Amino acid sequence: MQEQLQPPLSVDDDDDDVARRPKCPPFRPVIFHDGRLVRRPTALMSIAILLWIPLGVLLAVVRITLGLVLPIQALPYVAPFVGGAVITRGRPPAPTTGINGSPTGVLFVCTHRTLMDPVALAFVLGRRVAAVTYSLSRLSEILSPIPTVRLTRDRDTDAARMRAELARGDVAVCPEGTTCREPFLLRFSALFAELSDRIVPVATNYRVGLFHPTTARGWKAMDPIFFFMNPRPVYEVTFLNQLPAEATCAAGRSPVDVANYVQRILAATLGFECTTFTRKDKYRVLAGNDGIVGAKPAATAAAAATKPGWQRRVKEVLGFLRFTKID
Repeated sequence: MQEQLQPPLSVDDDDDDVARRPKCPPFRPVIFHDGRLVRRPTALMSIAILLWIPLGVLLAVVRITLGLVLPIQALPYVAPFVGGAVITRGRPPAPTTGINGSPTGVLFVCTHRTLMDPVALAFVLGRRVAAVTYSLSRLSEILSPIPTVRLTRDRDTDAARMRAELARGDVAVCPEGTTCREPFLLRFSALFAELSDRIVPVATNYRVGLFHPTTARGWKAMDPIFFFMNPRPVYEVTFLNQLPAEATCAAGRSPVDVANYVQRILAATLGFECTTFTRKDKYRVLAGNDGIVGAKPAATAAAAATKPGWQRRVKEVLGFLRFTKID
């Protein structure tokens, strides 16, 4: 998963030397990487970022406050005045009701670029959409302007919770299970295909100028704050057509086939590449764990057990805002 570079050519090398030189592996794309900065921290860029941070924090507070206070139907009219933009493509499905007049939910299957994906979806739809989440910090849940449904990674329990939420209304799910910054889609979990035949794929993407709003090793609670600290955060939401009945499990297709099909059409829409990497692969590379809340390597856990009690308590309190407890 690391970038491999060809050795440099010297001006003194002749053709025979180049021919005798052992061939190096070709370039491999970087799929997983961490860090908050979008641009290379040159001296001039570092000064610009340091000067922008106070204004960016103030701007993030204003944007988040407006998102919490104003009704979601009003946000599209306010966003341009605070420097944000959401680009919509395709035709969003209209809300529907069942035979007895109760709402029937649409299952929106989104690519997972940041934790703002379901929020941007609800922003465009202008109606309630519940977001299925896991490993979301408590602060992010508090700041979320839409309802969240916390999953457990237990298949039966999660399926029951999602079915119950679909009975109340629309649900947004990101089957990749974690974010990926690069133009790749991780392997889709097939659970969503078993829950509904009303599946609408949604291709989401974002553009920022200074700060990445995702991290594997850092403070997850800061993700939405870093997103809104950018001078002009832009989100792109593209609605695809609802899956036809013959492309769902109702026609006898396996959940894995449905999930792979949705992954392929979303990747084609965004110009991305499908991979078989999973959440575990990402976190093993970047964080040294499986991406499970509270998980830590055995050596780290043993070292933590030898720390004084007051240090463990302080770190547990600070871990309230993190994806994993602080080592």
